[in-house]
Formats: sequence, C-alpha cells, structure tokens
Amino acid sequence: MNVIRFILENRTQVLELTSEHVWLVGLSTAFAVLIGVPLGIVISHRTNLKKIVLASANIIQTIPSLALFGFLLPVPWLGEHSDRLAILALTLYALLPIIRNTYTGIRGVDPAVVEAGRGMGLTEPQILFQVELPLAVSVILSGIRVAMVISVGLATIAAAIGSGGLGEFIFRGLAMVDDRVILAGAIPAAILALIADLGVGWLERRLQPR
Repeated sequence: MNVIRFILENRTQVLELTSEHVWLVGLSTAFAVLIGVPLGIVISHRTNLKKIVLASANIIQTIPSLALFGFLLPVPWLGEHSDRLAILALTLYALLPIIRNTYTGIRGVDPAVVEAGRGMGLTEPQILFQVELPLAVSVILSGIRVAMVISVGLATIAAAIGSGGLGEFIFRGLAMVDDRVILAGAIPAAILALIADLGVGWLERRLQPR
C-alpha cells in the first residue's frame, strides 16, 4: 500500500519517466527492426554470411550492459548525449533475436511453396515480399517481442548514465535504501514489459499463416 500511495503522490513524475522509458524502448526497437530484419533476410539467402552476422550479434549480447555504456561514453556525438547512447546500446542488444528469428522464419518456408512461386513466374523480390515474408511474419514478430521485452529491462539500467526512464526511480531507491522508490520504477517497467509481450504476442497470433 505504501508503494501505491507513493506512486499516486508522485504520479506526474512516474508518468514522465514512463513516457521517457517508452520512447527509449520504442525508438531502439524500431532501429533494431530496420537493421535486423534486412540482415536476417540477407543471411537466409546467403548462408555464408550467417556465422559472421550471428556471431557478431551474439558477442554483443555477452557484453554486460553497464560495460557497453562505458565503452560508448567516449564516442564523439554519443557520449555527450546520454539518450543517444542509450538508444544505440539498446538497439545493439535487440538485434540478435530479430536477426535470428527472421532467418529462421524465412528458412522455414516450405521450399515447394517457393518453387511454386517461381513456376508462376514470380521474380526473386516478388517471392520475398509475396511468399517468404508473409509466411515468416509470425516468427519475425516473435523475435521482435523478445527484443522489446529485453529492451524494457535494459532501459532501466540506462538511467545510470542519465538517459532518464524508470531506472531513475530504481537507482534513487537503491541510493536511499527505500523499497517504495525502487518499486515505483520496477512495477511500471514490469507492466510495460507485460504489455509489450501480450500486445506483440496477440499480433503474432493474428498474422500466423493458416
């Protein structure tokens, strides 16, 4: 009850930090989709690049988030703008599930369906956009869903470099040793992750090929 009372008393700041959190996650996920889906498409057709691309994305995942923020701080144009730095870091972390699921989805399309498209005279770009991507879209969305949930959690850590978001409450609460302040950041972040998971999951089921 004390947590709920604290959130209600500070609802303006909670809403402001929540909107910052959504902005960080939304923008970084959008960038990750714009980069990850084309990369997944490329490695699904040029399998010789698969190991290089997936290994690079895997290496990024192994770097602790605070360490990555520290590595990026000295970079010109990024270090002096903490929000840009946070968006770049979150984008990098979101790439792996999107690339991997795009590759898996396209490679999972029945080769007979692809050959049927070629037999109908479809060009390679037409096969990609009219056959492969529509059949792989639910698998791709599954990767985007995982990426969004990961980003919601990692965005709280980005507050350590002053990028805003609900992590501000968490770090403030840790410094004050106050559970109410910590939960005022953790509870809305958990709700955001749940909304992202359920929302994209619903879209994924709706677009699943029948």
